[in-house]
Amino acid sequence: MKRVYVNEDWCLGCHLCEYHCSFANSGKSDMVKAFNGNTKTTPRIVIEEGDDINFAVQCRHCDEPLCVKGCIAGALTVTDGVITIDDTRCVGCYTCVLSCPFGCIVTDNEKVIKKCDLCISRTGEPACVKGCPNAAIVFEERG
Repeated sequence: MKRVYVNEDWCLGCHLCEYHCSFANSGKSDMVKAFNGNTKTTPRIVIEEGDDINFAVQCRHCDEPLCVKGCIAGALTVTDGVITIDDTRCVGCYTCVLSCPFGCIVTDNEKVIKKCDLCISRTGEPACVKGCPNAAIVFEERG
């Protein structure tokens, strides 16, 4: 299964992947309208900056996902290796946030969690991959 991988040596820490992710999940057709200040957008990928290295934190779509096992409402499911959330079922208990060993599940003001779904509703590669100016983020299958 294809997944998002990051080459930390190439990551500039520009955060453009976060903006492209937020825009892709905003439901808007224009990036300016998506970030006009009236709409709260939450990226599903977050760049952590260090002194010598920057790295992206996003869902790894684990083979045995602890977040899915910990979800008391059954809002997280695995379909074809992709972990997705049903917003209507999420009760905001954040058990999945506590269960994820990688810190890949984020929260927003809606009391529901947000996480990377590999942009399954889009065609082609995920928005963060397309928006990375340095090709540090790739969408590929690894053995």
